[in-house]
Amino acid sequence: MNTEAIVDYLKTLQDTICEALEACDGKKAFHEDAWGRPGGGGGRSRVLENGAVFEKAGVNFSHVHGETLPAAATAQRPELVGRQFQGMGVSLVIHPRNPYVPTTHMNVRFFIAEKAGEVPVWWFGGGFDLTPYYGFREDAAHWHQVAYEACVPFGEMVYPEFKAHCDRYFYLKHRDETRGIGGLFFDDYNAGGFESSFALTKSVGDHFLKGYSPIVERRKEMSYTEKERNFQLYRRGRYAEFNLVYDRGTLFGLQSGGRTESILMSLPPLVRWDYNWSPEAGTPEAELYETFLKPQDWLSQEDLKLKEPTLI
Repeated sequence: MNTEAIVDYLKTLQDTICEALEACDGKKAFHEDAWGRPGGGGGRSRVLENGAVFEKAGVNFSHVHGETLPAAATAQRPELVGRQFQGMGVSLVIHPRNPYVPTTHMNVRFFIAEKAGEVPVWWFGGGFDLTPYYGFREDAAHWHQVAYEACVPFGEMVYPEFKAHCDRYFYLKHRDETRGIGGLFFDDYNAGGFESSFALTKSVGDHFLKGYSPIVERRKEMSYTEKERNFQLYRRGRYAEFNLVYDRGTLFGLQSGGRTESILMSLPPLVRWDYNWSPEAGTPEAELYETFLKPQDWLSQEDLKLKEPTLI
């Protein structure tokens, strides 16, 4: 099991995504902090702030190890208690300036837990999801088309399973809302063996920019007013609530003694909470709730037929 190949891939993925985001923004570059973890390992945290397109974008690589897994990792896997572990991954969150450009999240990761005399337990996980403030059907269709293309070489059931998992996971129970329009999410994945699982994980990572970049280019020059900006800040509150209450990566990072600044870089730079607010009927804000925050098959609608994938 070649963990060095995973580390090499993850570092290259971080470089590729950062270069693409810098080119798209055109104003600011990423600042990098290389850090070490007292319990073992470290990483590279990169953050772009106050750009022309991206108000805040964080793209992190980490490779940590330790003697015991934290509670967030063993709560549903008690057989992992007492095992040494390695965890490595790339995680990103992008908060755009323009309310018509959606926020997005992507991560790909690998864990292995070992104990002398026992078979190692390992798995891959990750995915990507999109959180629009104003919904566009063509953007939703494009996003899910790319997600489909990332999965289809690995079996016809992979995309629908990962999509359904994403819809379930990025759900705020206390709000009875999904976080956005979903995408892909998978965890504890080792189907087909190491090479096949690694190939699928790489496909997900490599398709992220194919999904997100065209949407940014379509929306980043759209004009907006203070009304749209305030709605963006209000909806960012939901993003913060999810990451602080439900997100497994946040919990794992904090419980395992990870670098706090890197873990919480996913939070938006500005946010607002308005008491008991609801959108006015018939507005684009209401349409977000009524249409885009309802899990659905964006690729089977009458005007958005599923296309055959373009495999590269």
